[in-house]
Amino acid sequence: MRSSSDHRPHTEAASPDLIGARMRQFRTEQGLTLRGLAARSGLSIGFLSQVERGISSIGLTALGSVASALGHSVAEFFHDDSTPTGGAGGQPPSRPQSNHQAEDLPVHFTLTRREVAGSQYVSGQQTYRMLSDRGRNLVLEPMLVHIAPGGRKEDAYGHPGEEFAYVVEGELLYEVEGVEHRLYPGDSLHLRSTVSHRLYNDTDQVTTVVSVVTPRLF
Repeated sequence: MRSSSDHRPHTEAASPDLIGARMRQFRTEQGLTLRGLAARSGLSIGFLSQVERGISSIGLTALGSVASALGHSVAEFFHDDSTPTGGAGGQPPSRPQSNHQAEDLPVHFTLTRREVAGSQYVSGQQTYRMLSDRGRNLVLEPMLVHIAPGGRKEDAYGHPGEEFAYVVEGELLYEVEGVEHRLYPGDSLHLRSTVSHRLYNDTDQVTTVVSVVTPRLF
């Protein structure tokens, strides 16, 4: 009989201070100003400054835009300089493959058993559990997201790809092009991510959402 710990996901948690420090490090290594990073990522100078100073946290999708702008993987923001990030050449650690080696998997699908729990990332008010293995030639990033109440609203911004959110529990405030939409359990929202948007939990309870974004973050 398996213990419950067999299904417990590996969690990568990073404080706003660590993520901000890594952002500043990667930016200054390239001689890039906050204005330059803002232009590349689509996020405001003020928000990026607050993240670098550890005043504001940043969600995983927005962090993905910053990582892409800086030429780094999202995973590298969750490790300090003394912690190895996994593969050779500073590549992010690969996710476990379900009963197969990566080279043995077909290009068109992956199968993730519950016994192989996905990695979990904590950034600010949000906890993201990855719901699928890394699959070659697959572009969707499915996640189970727990959004704690309170916290600062991120900037509304657009980025390449598409975004889908299905509320499992709680309430979610989703702003699209300046218009707020309140989502309840069973409600969903699907948008092209290039339009300005942001989400927020303004209740006093944790909100649980199934989220699918493109392109993949890891």
